[in-house]
Amino acid sequence: MNKLTSNQNIDNFKSNSFEWRLVQADMKDKLGSEVYESWLKKISFIEEFNNYILLSVPTRFIRDWITSRYLDQILQIIKTYKKDIVRIEFKIVEPEHSVKTNDELKEGNLKENVSFIKDSYLQYNRIDPNKRFDNFITGSSNKLAYEASLKVSENISHYNPLYIYGGVGMGKTHLLNSIGFELKKNNKVMFISAERFMYQFVKSIKSNDMVKFKEFFRNTDILLIDDIQFISGKEAMQEEFFHTFNALLDKGSQIIVSADRPPNKLSRIQERIKSRFSGGLVVDIQKPDLELRKKIVQKKTEELNIIYLNQLQISKDIQDFISTEIKGSIRELVGAINRVVSFSRIYEKVVNLAETKVVLKDLLNISENKVTIDLIQTVVCKFFKISKNEMLSSRRSRYLVRPRQTAIYLTKILTSKSLPEIGREFSNRDHTTIIHSVKTIEKIKEKDPEMVDNINKLKSQILYNNKDNEI
Repeated sequence: MNKLTSNQNIDNFKSNSFEWRLVQADMKDKLGSEVYESWLKKISFIEEFNNYILLSVPTRFIRDWITSRYLDQILQIIKTYKKDIVRIEFKIVEPEHSVKTNDELKEGNLKENVSFIKDSYLQYNRIDPNKRFDNFITGSSNKLAYEASLKVSENISHYNPLYIYGGVGMGKTHLLNSIGFELKKNNKVMFISAERFMYQFVKSIKSNDMVKFKEFFRNTDILLIDDIQFISGKEAMQEEFFHTFNALLDKGSQIIVSADRPPNKLSRIQERIKSRFSGGLVVDIQKPDLELRKKIVQKKTEELNIIYLNQLQISKDIQDFISTEIKGSIRELVGAINRVVSFSRIYEKVVNLAETKVVLKDLLNISENKVTIDLIQTVVCKFFKISKNEMLSSRRSRYLVRPRQTAIYLTKILTSKSLPEIGREFSNRDHTTIIHSVKTIEKIKEKDPEMVDNINKLKSQILYNNKDNEI
């Protein structure tokens, strides 16, 4: 293919093609102007083929970001204009008039007033436009941290340093990102993880380039460091961090730090550094309470419904179940919603509560989720009102065969046991019998709604044995 330039967009459309500007307008309308301006505006049309189109973006980073977050939605929008299109391919096309450094490619927008180490290893280190104050959901567990972060973004050095701590997946990085997003408009912002700070420090020592390292980190208005606990035990780096910290405070720069524990609980970190952290405002983010979890689940479900063009149907019962049972962290909560949504889209069906419990079985903190073959046999026998001896017998009466096949089917889908292992637990039956039983139940499910309902009830009882779902 000949060399392509970024102006090969609207001019290259064939008369029988959809118009890219209409697709762009739809993307802006359905995915929001913020997302469009930050990412999707950078896409250019190149060429249309039989069942796919070729688009270009200026950097590999932008391509990866778009494909991981917006590709499905973009394809759906394109299909409304050209239903034969089944996939999108991207080509990296640099603007012809300039040769950019790795740092500039990563930046995507040279006018952004954000400071980055010019190193390909830090390409991830950009402020995420999707993590802002206006989409940070607050509750009693994170209200103080949110208010303090908001205050810092309005009045630099009001709390200096600001130290935010909490468990994994509680929203610390979201708050740091929100602060950086607000302050980057008028300030030079450096947002980096402690791990990357450490990497860059070691690299600078090896390359005898510590002067540049000091310049990068001390010539900034706002320094945001995520997961500061990772500098534990690194004495030389702690020494440099301490002097950088002091230099920034002396020049009136704002420092915001996050960690997984309070300053006095940090292990193998110099006392003077812990003292500096404690000298500012220390706020924590606790585990989300039920009210906050419900708000998060509702908001996330609404967002996904917009993204997938109102094709999702996640019932209130399922939302309440997820909110009640997933208590660990916000990240787990969002992950649970994503799992249910993915299941719904893959199988093109409305997910019910029993299926939700199956999909989320490893996230549910319930002792009954320890599924054994004995438990499955017991529950199935109770449901069909037969004894376990009858189920395991060699008798082939119809009223025994169906429960036996059902128990074998449930054992296959709810455990990791092999076919021979399952056969041994069902009175040493041959593995071909096990395969036949599984296929029989699958065929019956396709034609008999009652069987589907029974299987769902049994799954629910086995995976989540509570009084509300007792059979």
